[in-house]
Amino acid sequence: MTPALINLAAEQKSAEVTDWAARLGWVAGLLLFIAFVYWLMRQGWTWRGSLQSDLPELPTAPAEPGTAKLTMTGRYHGSTTAGQWLDRIVAHGLGTRSRVELTLTDAGLAVVRPGAPDFFVPKDALREARLDKGIAGKVLAEGGLLIVTWAHGDRLIDSGFRSDRAAEQSEWVETLTNMINTTEGTAR
Repeated sequence: MTPALINLAAEQKSAEVTDWAARLGWVAGLLLFIAFVYWLMRQGWTWRGSLQSDLPELPTAPAEPGTAKLTMTGRYHGSTTAGQWLDRIVAHGLGTRSRVELTLTDAGLAVVRPGAPDFFVPKDALREARLDKGIAGKVLAEGGLLIVTWAHGDRLIDSGFRSDRAAEQSEWVETLTNMINTTEGTAR
């Protein structure tokens, strides 16, 4: 490069914005569009909750649930209609992701969620426990989620949990399955 080209490149600078009104108008329009999309998402969530308003209130843990068989900390990823992993249930806060502390006792499964409604699954309502790869909005490697199927009102619900220590999820499936089989055996 010649010294003249170097001087010419050094003297060039980007063009100045001369039409500030147009630029601000585009930015304001973009921000309004983003706000509108978020508002539509919120309306969809509210609409889904109103469609599920027939779901009864969630049960709460008994005063004396008994001694803990298993405990687990991790994440709650949501609940869906059983067998339909994309049909998220949002009524009563079941669609809210959160941290979770699970406690399994002879009375059932206590689900404690900071910042979201806690609930309790009675032993008689438990239907199945399995490891799976996904639930609405969350897909992991095969066996990455603990899915607990339970009855609530006239619906079967799948709730998805992920332990902080993934190795313990297999023990949960085994223990829950034994508990369910014992319950079904005594009900016959």
